[in-house]
Amino acid sequence: MNAAIVGASGYGGEILVKLLAAHPKVTLKAVTSRSQAGKPVSSVIPAMRGVLDDMLFENSDPAELAAREDIDVFFLALPHGAAATYARAIVDAGKKVIDLSADFRIADPATYEEFYGAEHPDVDLLGRAQYVMPELSDDSWKDKDLYACPGCYPTSILVPLLPLVKAGIVSKEHIVANSYSGTSGAGKQSKEAFSYCEVNESAKAYGVPKHRHLSEMEEQLTAAAGEKVIMQFNPHLAPMNRGIATTITVPSNGSTIEQLYAEWEKTYADKPFVTILPSDTRPDTKYVVGTNRVDISAVKDERTGNFVITSAEDNLVKGASGQAIQILNLWQGWDETTGLI
Repeated sequence: MNAAIVGASGYGGEILVKLLAAHPKVTLKAVTSRSQAGKPVSSVIPAMRGVLDDMLFENSDPAELAAREDIDVFFLALPHGAAATYARAIVDAGKKVIDLSADFRIADPATYEEFYGAEHPDVDLLGRAQYVMPELSDDSWKDKDLYACPGCYPTSILVPLLPLVKAGIVSKEHIVANSYSGTSGAGKQSKEAFSYCEVNESAKAYGVPKHRHLSEMEEQLTAAAGEKVIMQFNPHLAPMNRGIATTITVPSNGSTIEQLYAEWEKTYADKPFVTILPSDTRPDTKYVVGTNRVDISAVKDERTGNFVITSAEDNLVKGASGQAIQILNLWQGWDETTGLI
């Protein structure tokens, strides 16, 4: 399969370049960036020295990219709003799109407008798109033209929580999730708030009480529960480069910890990128960074009747680029782990 990456100079784009360049079933045909156009990929991404020395960043014109006959699938590593313009041109040209932005994660245009502060950029194309959680979506998504890759925070929360909500193991009310993300989650920004002196040796909450990713999580949980689910989500910026650590507190609904683990085992028994840890072990970002894995565990607090569920993942791999390649593998019928281990 011949692939292109649109917007490859950001952190997520860099990870896509590294993974796809090494993927045994993919030939990387184009890497684009308006800001880096004309520069060798290996000079902008030094890790690619000796690997992509002959490849240059190209200008990212939607019509020109869509007209390329040598490219089968496009990965969009672009900001929300911008991705839809490229997606429209590429899908209309009969090509497949795997989108890492938020443009097609939300099925309801009104919800998108509420959380992103603007009208959805292409409501018509929403009908040809599908939100894909590789471990949880059924196979019907493979017939769509555009695949929306989940966000980093939602992956760390929905993987452990969604099957429990769907099965009625936990309450659909009073769900609180606290997540801590490395600064790469904010992208390559030159703002003062993300300078070394501001983020080093410091942690703080932000985006409360209505972070944009909340819309994605509530929509997916509502679909799983069959009724409206509203949750509290408190994201934090942590003084580390990569990784997300999440703690979810949710009423147990009278369920036991054995029932919770049984549901997880049933859901993830054959899923290579979800590791279920013992109840007395807490996931640690140190051990998932650089992998496409999400580690999960849970304990029941008998004093409060709550489950305390924890997870850890790499926000740039499982939370973005690795999951996008996982979607490609599943769509093509390849081994799910191809190019990811």
